[in-house]
Amino acid sequence: MEKVAKLPLNKLIEHFQLEILYAPQNIESVDIKNTDINRPGLQMVGFSKFFDDTRIQIMGKVEFTFLEQFTTEEREGRLDNYFKLGFPVLVITRGQQIFPEMVVLAEKYQIALLRTEHGTSQFMSMIIRYLNVMLAPCRTRHGVLCEIYGEGILIMGESGVGKSEAAIELVKRGHRLVADDAVEIKKVSDTALIGSSPEIIRHFVEVRGIGIIDIKEIFGVGAIKEEQQIDMVIHLEPWDKNKQYDRLGMVDEYTNIMGINIPSLTVPVKLGRNIAVIVEVAAMNNRQKKMGYNAAVELNKRLMHQMEEELNLQ
Repeated sequence: MEKVAKLPLNKLIEHFQLEILYAPQNIESVDIKNTDINRPGLQMVGFSKFFDDTRIQIMGKVEFTFLEQFTTEEREGRLDNYFKLGFPVLVITRGQQIFPEMVVLAEKYQIALLRTEHGTSQFMSMIIRYLNVMLAPCRTRHGVLCEIYGEGILIMGESGVGKSEAAIELVKRGHRLVADDAVEIKKVSDTALIGSSPEIIRHFVEVRGIGIIDIKEIFGVGAIKEEQQIDMVIHLEPWDKNKQYDRLGMVDEYTNIMGINIPSLTVPVKLGRNIAVIVEVAAMNNRQKKMGYNAAVELNKRLMHQMEEELNLQ
């Protein structure tokens, strides 16, 4: 199920270390839900059509220079028309000294007024990138996510098939756990998915017969990672002797998650197979493919070349 993303304003203030010039009484309940931002140039001249009151507002040097040319009464009138449109927060960049009437209007309309020392363009770039991650569409999938040789491998399969055991073996082999059992997946762009663990179960793994273990406490901080891009999906399933499994890898398979096709494999599980090693090799092979080398294609080329030579000798 896809979650409706929102970001508490307090978290934004803390992340960017913003100075609070005025905070409304309900600031704890103010949420940011839009990744877009707005510089109110048009609103300063009275054009408010299509104004989106869910966007973060940013004022820089240009807006302040424009407002400086008016008398106090004229400036207050323009700012009042702007503030009464309603929006969650206004951020002043470059550490500029604000007009006294801005605090009065922020209090009147209960709008957070913040300030940063960052330049306008720099701050806009930083906050857009941050919001695109924090407010990305999110969906929770059952599985295990590990970082293996820099590749994000999402291991999926029915309960009891051995996902968590494979993850622990991978951690012992020097790789890192991102999430076990539940993986929160965010679509941060049209081509990228980022996976993380729900905070309440972060770093914990359930092992049948043992119970809950803390990967961070047992293996150290080098064994865990907060988030990772998903580069490949591996489906684990019980071995079915009547099913034909791909032995060459000539046909590329994909798993569609939130509209993005992720390269995938189906790995049958049976007694004696070392799933962790198979997953590890699959990660290295996927990395090779992205670098332009496909072992299955290379073998096919050699076979075709040999067949051509044999035909020429006849």
